Amino acid sequence: MKIKVCGMKYPDNILELSRLSIDFMGLIFYEKSSRCVGELSPEALHVLPSSIQKAGVFVNASEAEVLEKVTKYDLQAVQLHGSESPEFCQSIKNQNITIIKAFAVSETGDWQQTAEYEHHCDYFLFDTKTPKFGGSGQKFDWKILSSYTGETPFFLSGGIGLDDIQAIKRISHQRLYAIDLNSRFEIAPGLKDPDLLRKLLDEF
Repeated sequence: MKIKVCGMKYPDNILELSRLSIDFMGLIFYEKSSRCVGELSPEALHVLPSSIQKAGVFVNASEAEVLEKVTKYDLQAVQLHGSESPEFCQSIKNQNITIIKAFAVSETGDWQQTAEYEHHCDYFLFDTKTPKFGGSGQKFDWKILSSYTGETPFFLSGGIGLDDIQAIKRISHQRLYAIDLNSRFEIAPGLKDPDLLRKLLDEF
C-alpha cells in the first residue's frame, strides 16, 4: 500500500516528514484552500529523498500555470481536482509527469465519469462528493468500490484516520494503489502530526 500525505506547507514539518517512509507528498496550489503552499520556497523541498514523489494539487489551473509549478518545485506528479478534460490530462502526461485525476463519488453511478479518462491518467483519486472543490474530511461508503471496474489504479481519499486501518486492509480491490492522508493527521491545517503518521505506517 502506497501512502500519500497531502496539504504540506511548512518547511520544518516537511523536514520532519522527509524522514518517514511515505511515497507521495502533496502540495496544494489552489489558493482557496487553507493548505495552499503560498510562498513556500522550493528549497524547503530539497530535504526530500528521491523515494518521496512530490505531487502538486491543482483546481482548473491553466496548463502554463501547472507546468510553471512543476518546474519551480520539481514536481513528479500532478493531481487535478477540477473539471479538467481528458485532453488536458493527456497533454500534461505527455510532459513525462504522473497524472492523478480526482473524482468525487457517492454512488455506483459515479464511475461513469471515469470512463473517458481511462488511458489519459496514471491514477484516479476517489474522494467524497461535496459542493466545493477539494476534500471534506468525510468518508464515502467504501462498499461501492467493489463496483469500480476501470483499468486505472486509484488512490482512496476522504477522512481517513488511524481508526480506519483495519477497514482499509479488508478492501480487496486489485486496483487500490494508495491511500491519501490529510486532515485527520493534522495539528492545524497544513501542519501534520509525525507521531500519528508513524502509528499508521507501522500498520502497513
